[in-house]
Amino acid sequence: MSKVKITLVKSKIGQTKHQKLVLEALGLSKIGSNTEKNLTPQISGMVEKVKHLVQIEEIK
Repeated sequence: MSKVKITLVKSKIGQTKHQKLVLEALGLSKIGSNTEKNLTPQISGMVEKVKHLVQIEEIK
């Protein structure tokens, strides 16, 4: 299972409540905050919902 680094690059102000909850569940609060997660189908789905707000890098 691969790991990914997810970084919040755009503000969550003005986004829907659902998108804000997804960001909170991923552990992203402020612009520039990042987290490392295993790339599971659940995480992939969450990232897909907020892909316009985050940057994703694969960790080797």
